[in-house]
Amino acid sequence: MMKIENLNNINNKDMEEILETWESSVRATHDFLSEEDIISIKPQVIEGAKYVSKLLCVRDKNGIIKAFMGIHDFKIEMLFVSNESRGNGVGKRLIEYAIKVLNVNYVDVNEQNPQAVGFYKHLGFKVFKKSELDEQGNPFPILHMKLK
Repeated sequence: MMKIENLNNINNKDMEEILETWESSVRATHDFLSEEDIISIKPQVIEGAKYVSKLLCVRDKNGIIKAFMGIHDFKIEMLFVSNESRGNGVGKRLIEYAIKVLNVNYVDVNEQNPQAVGFYKHLGFKVFKKSELDEQGNPFPILHMKLK
């Protein structure tokens, strides 16, 4: 049984595992990012984790974070699943929890990440708007999606 944990107080070990999960996920799915992009975005993950009103995670049997999701104002701000945990239903379980328990109905996704776009569409999200730049002004088009 997969337990979803609410991270209220992130300690240094949790943040280290969040960053490892993020990097593993990004390297597997964000092939449009350069090495420099990954290095420059990493500090924004820390800020994002501190910004969101809810930060949820799933740990493996050894207690290590293997997936995390940040929610703010009924919107999924971040969802990352470590590469070795992808395809095991962890992301789907987190999204279903967010929809049913936290009333989430929005998500932004990189247009250049077709796996994520397809994943969110499969779970009932539909594109309603597109931005040519991400929130940091980088040329990574963002699809704004809403639950049907």
